[in-house]
Amino acid sequence: MKKTVIIGATTNKDRYAYLAAEMLTEYHHEIVPVGIKKGEVFGKAILEIQTRPEVQDVDTVTMYIGPQRQPEHYQYILSLKPKRVIFNPGTENSEFEKMVEQSGAEAIEACTLVMLRSRQY
Repeated sequence: MKKTVIIGATTNKDRYAYLAAEMLTEYHHEIVPVGIKKGEVFGKAILEIQTRPEVQDVDTVTMYIGPQRQPEHYQYILSLKPKRVIFNPGTENSEFEKMVEQSGAEAIEACTLVMLRSRQY
C-alpha cells in the first residue's frame, strides 16, 4: 500500500488530519504522522515537524496545514521525494503546488477522505 506522510497530524479527534490517519490505517496504508505536538495516532508516534524527520519511500504527502504555515516546510516536504502531494480543502497553495510539480511530483487539490472512499487513492 501507499506510505503516506500526514503533515499536520494531530491527536485531536475533531480534526480532519486525525480522520485521515484513521481512514488511511483502515484502508491498510502505512502512515507517518508529522505535526507540531507530540502524541500518538493509531499506534504511530507523531514526529515533530521542526526536527525535519527523515522518511524513506514516501508515496504520498497529504497536507493538513494552511498555506500561511507551509513556506517554512517547503524544502522539508520536497526532501521527502513524494510521488504526489494532496492539498486537502483549505491547504491549497498555488506557489507550493508549482514547486511540487517542478520537483517531478504530482500536486493534487482533493480530499484524502473522499479519494479513499471513492477508491481514487
